[in-house]
Amino acid sequence: MNILSNLLSQPVQNKNQKKQRRGIEIKSPREIEIMRQSAKIVATVLKEISELVKPGMSTADLDAHAEKRIKEMGATPSFKGYHGFPASICSSINNEVVHGIPSAKKVIRSGDVLKVDTGAYYQGFHGDSCITIAVGEVTPEADRLIRVAEEALFKGIAQVKAGNYLMDIAGAIEDHVKANSYSVVEDFTGHGVGRNLHEEPSVFNFRTREMPNVKLRPGMTLAIEPILNAGSKHTRTLSDRWTAVTVDNALSAQFEHTVLVTETGYEILTDRSKV
Repeated sequence: MNILSNLLSQPVQNKNQKKQRRGIEIKSPREIEIMRQSAKIVATVLKEISELVKPGMSTADLDAHAEKRIKEMGATPSFKGYHGFPASICSSINNEVVHGIPSAKKVIRSGDVLKVDTGAYYQGFHGDSCITIAVGEVTPEADRLIRVAEEALFKGIAQVKAGNYLMDIAGAIEDHVKANSYSVVEDFTGHGVGRNLHEEPSVFNFRTREMPNVKLRPGMTLAIEPILNAGSKHTRTLSDRWTAVTVDNALSAQFEHTVLVTETGYEILTDRSKV
């Protein structure tokens, strides 16, 4: 889940959240094992949704499924109630960039580009992941955007290893996106994840000198989540105060994984191919 920067700076009052700690947390082997379980729950739910979704369903249907399954696996939805967010998933369609609120009135149609983002809180730790689904038959342009967005995520993940830096991740993502003539959304970033849904550091998808270029260390857990727009990088937020859309009505796509930094590389904790 991406979150607006002004919300990141606020203390968290959700029952699933402890007070936001400062600094970057290095997880212990015990904590990493718990995060593997929370991430597995998220991966399972997203895999199920990708197989379940079809034209005619509503985004509320998907939200109900996610909440039910997260609870059945012994966890709590990370998103529901987080800074007042009313649902267990973010469901953003076509020009909706992030934080779309599920609704029974929002019917999914063939040709839609559907982003589904969810998190699970299990034994004190969160997992967080997002997928973009091509619903039915999409246009070649939409199909290409989705493909490049997923490629960008893995370009970034490939830079994860102890001794590398956050800007190695950001640069790999930015270069791939720009090489394919898309724009990187700069209003939202990835983040650390663990005891809190959003922790330090911010994980940028573009090069910047606005934040420290943190050196990666074993035991860090990062939510890496590039967002690509087919047109302008700029977004605006709707009157519901959550849903962000592209300013030019262009399509948007996003992928996210929770990733563990290891001594020699990385482990994708939310890997859907392993559930």
